[in-house]
Amino acid sequence: MQPPAREALAQARQSAVHLELRDAYTLDDPGYIAWQHGARLDRDERAAWWNGWHDAVRDAVDRGVTVRRARVVSEPISDYVAYEYDITFTNVAAGEAVRWLPRRRATGLALPSTDFWVFDGERVLLHHFTGHGELDENGREYTADPGLVKLCVDAFDAVWERATPHENYRPR
Repeated sequence: MQPPAREALAQARQSAVHLELRDAYTLDDPGYIAWQHGARLDRDERAAWWNGWHDAVRDAVDRGVTVRRARVVSEPISDYVAYEYDITFTNVAAGEAVRWLPRRRATGLALPSTDFWVFDGERVLLHHFTGHGELDENGREYTADPGLVKLCVDAFDAVWERATPHENYRPR
């Protein structure tokens, strides 16, 4: 399997954007399961939730890289998206800007069929998932194909323009 986004983020010079299109990922994730049983992250206990991904984002932001994440979600939101919403404060604390776009408001946008990252507007990391929301055995695919890069950049920008900033989004 190709290396994860964290490695590409460490090499980014200007920007990293991530578009998420699914309503559920890895349903056997221990954090999600604990959340389903009532566990919630305490914003004030940063040591309990800060991890390597947060370090990678903070390092990139400290280098001047803009890191943005947009999520296209069905409403009413799924339990998994509610979990993501609940823990998004960790992404924001690390330095990501996050926006949410209800799927109905994405009508008319040309979107790729899978989640992706674009680094510096030059390189795309596609994430291919199984029907159960897990990365498939060849789940990460990097490409610098100019047509695909443009498609992903344009798709992200269109979603970002319509999406609601995390601090203003109220899921239903």
